Amino acid sequence: MADGGKTIAPWKVIESKYAYRDRWLALRSDTVELPNGSVLSPFHVIEQPDWVTAVALTHDGNVLLVEEYRHGVRQTVIELPSGIHDKPEEEPLAAMKRELREETGFASEEWVPLGSFFANAPRLDNTVHCFAALDARKVAEPDPDDSELLITHEVPLADFLAELSDGRRTFHGFQLGALWLLANHARRTADPRLAAMRHYG
Repeated sequence: MADGGKTIAPWKVIESKYAYRDRWLALRSDTVELPNGSVLSPFHVIEQPDWVTAVALTHDGNVLLVEEYRHGVRQTVIELPSGIHDKPEEEPLAAMKRELREETGFASEEWVPLGSFFANAPRLDNTVHCFAALDARKVAEPDPDDSELLITHEVPLADFLAELSDGRRTFHGFQLGALWLLANHARRTADPRLAAMRHYG
């Protein structure tokens, strides 16, 4: 809400067309009228399922990271365990537990919901759900999908944060948001396992 209690009215959708749609994404082109009478056409929106991501810390204080080739940037990227939430009957936390086990073989009995935020509100319609998994332990071998070729890394949390701060790691923007939420949680709770997070963000 803006100062003085005023809000901006939503755009009026005059027409919507889909240029492409599958299980992964849909490209929607809207014709919209703004509150000031201006008309935008087309305004493109990408519809995607929600995403889940987790900062998973092992019982000995390491953060779990997953190495995977990402064709969008044509680079191998090391990132937090993540996935899509595309099953309506599955809660986001259940989806994240499944993703963590499939990607890394780790599981946790202590999960902390950190919050949610928009992935990219101007163009994407989905939400990112963030969690922390504490005292994670390896319970099985990873079991990724056929399209996933993964390597799991365990890195001391303090070293990982220092590498981020020094620019030695390139990271997904939405996963930096998850780390910021975890830093807030660490400051609120003073959990000694998260001491390295208290000065992050």
